[in-house]
Amino acid sequence: MASQADRHRLYELSVQCAESEVDFVEETYKTLKGHGAQSLREDFCGTAAVCCEWVKRGDTHQAIGVDLDSGVLQWGRDNRLSELNPGQKKRVTLLEENVLSAKTAPADMIMAMNFSYWLFKERPALLNYFKTALANLNDEGILFLDAFGGSDSFTEIEEEREIDGEDFTYIWDQAKFNPINHDLLCHIHFSFADGSTMNEAFTYDWRLWTLPEIREVLLDAGFSKVTIYWQGWDKNGEPDAEFKPATVGEADAGWICYIAAEK
Repeated sequence: MASQADRHRLYELSVQCAESEVDFVEETYKTLKGHGAQSLREDFCGTAAVCCEWVKRGDTHQAIGVDLDSGVLQWGRDNRLSELNPGQKKRVTLLEENVLSAKTAPADMIMAMNFSYWLFKERPALLNYFKTALANLNDEGILFLDAFGGSDSFTEIEEEREIDGEDFTYIWDQAKFNPINHDLLCHIHFSFADGSTMNEAFTYDWRLWTLPEIREVLLDAGFSKVTIYWQGWDKNGEPDAEFKPATVGEADAGWICYIAAEK
């Protein structure tokens, strides 16, 4: 089963929910600015699932996806853009370029999700990316990010999660962590019902950035306001997928949040 599986499909089923990401940025932008957004740039776009979801939401929505990986962009064209109607396809542009140098029209929103910006491991590099994002936003633009943390994020652990309705298990592997410089090496593995495995389907060589660091670098880059959106909990103690503005968070072993940085 592992030899026949498509790692990008597995990733989307396990990790990424484009619909919920677009729900959040669409609603948050409208709340903060009093009107809807029209243009979206998805940095480190991968399969461009978010771009495709965005253009489905409105006949005037425009999306630009930027990624260096030609292979994943082609997968997105073959498997995600192919599902769009002709009008929607015309409103998606995919660029095989570096997010630091890609020239695009100023956008209402830029998204850098799934912790992708953590590949900038030194403060000057992260500052440069945030300055670049700021320059590619229009006057009412917002940069949306996500982050994770908690005591578990500082350890070397493996976590398994079965995917409802599927015949595979998702494995998140924090393989190496250096507490001195916060270098974090992570892998995604998949195991299947027949006992086969897909090891290191994805690998991430990141710095584990903390929220105070991210906020400070965003403000130093020139953003006027940074808001943390913290996830709540349901009555059973499970994440409720509702993210609300917060200045105080719970000291949980593992948490995920969204960040909105306004120009």
